[in-house]
Amino acid sequence: MRLKGGPTQDEVMAVSLFKLGIQDGDVMADVGCGTGKISIQASGICCHIYAIDRRAEAIDYAKREIENAGAENITLLHGDAVHALDEIGALDCAFIGGSGNIETVLDKLAEKVSGRIVVNAVLLDTVSRAVAKMKELGIFVEVVHLQVSRSYELVGDLMFKPIHPVFIIVGEVKQ
Repeated sequence: MRLKGGPTQDEVMAVSLFKLGIQDGDVMADVGCGTGKISIQASGICCHIYAIDRRAEAIDYAKREIENAGAENITLLHGDAVHALDEIGALDCAFIGGSGNIETVLDKLAEKVSGRIVVNAVLLDTVSRAVAKMKELGIFVEVVHLQVSRSYELVGDLMFKPIHPVFIIVGEVKQ
């Protein structure tokens, strides 16, 4: 089964996790966790991860992937991110791979996170709204535009096929 909207490409995940600046023992939220790929990768460093998604099919998919990976420090939360975040204590960092209400989610995360918040976006409207909200909150750091291309064989040679570009929006809450 393939989940709509995912999984995050490896190269995008690498840059996003680097920008997140995860430290050994951090507690992280993965909002819009989708396939669980980001949570699973971060689980080797973080002490605990809250993986949140409002789509039941995403939670089911992520649960299988997490079990297959043997990651025991990930708690799956099914529901709206704003309400799910109310059930979570302080966080060291947060990744947003998808959210229907980015402004409200960023408001909530700015109260809970003492560290980096990274948003991955493919739509320009999401980039604009996330940057505007981060600036309003005084946490905006930068936007990175990442374009990845992969090689494939064509008539005995190599050609590169681009993957959809992703914007990585970085904020930092200093408390």
